[in-house]
Amino acid sequence: MGRKLTEEDGRTALRDHIVERAAQARIKYGLYIDGEAITRMLDDRQVTRYPCGVRFDATALMPGEFAHAQPLGDRPSDGYCLFVHPALESEADLWPLVMAYHIVSINYGEIATGDEAELFGATLLGLEIEDYYQALCEISDHLPRG
Repeated sequence: MGRKLTEEDGRTALRDHIVERAAQARIKYGLYIDGEAITRMLDDRQVTRYPCGVRFDATALMPGEFAHAQPLGDRPSDGYCLFVHPALESEADLWPLVMAYHIVSINYGEIATGDEAELFGATLLGLEIEDYYQALCEISDHLPRG
């Protein structure tokens, strides 16, 4: 009889898949991911599983939140709108950092945590996870409040 799979086995498989998908995107789009490349990734179903548009609007954001992927319907296939803080609209060099973080929630839904989002973003951008996390914190800390 085969070994019974555990929740940890599932988490490991998810993380492996996330790393594989990020690495494939990095190869496809190049080692330097800029604002143009990350927006193309949102339209690429090999990278971002479901349709996703971007809107620079803080309406759907919590205080300190730099972006949020909001479902457009009841099913993931209905697509998403990625609300990005309007202060970042003219900061295209920061788009890869903030947008990559949300590709994981679009692709995997609620089973993915912030840890998986950081893993994907760091892998995609060729950063250490801690460096990626610190960059996101700095972006959030410098957003206008209120």
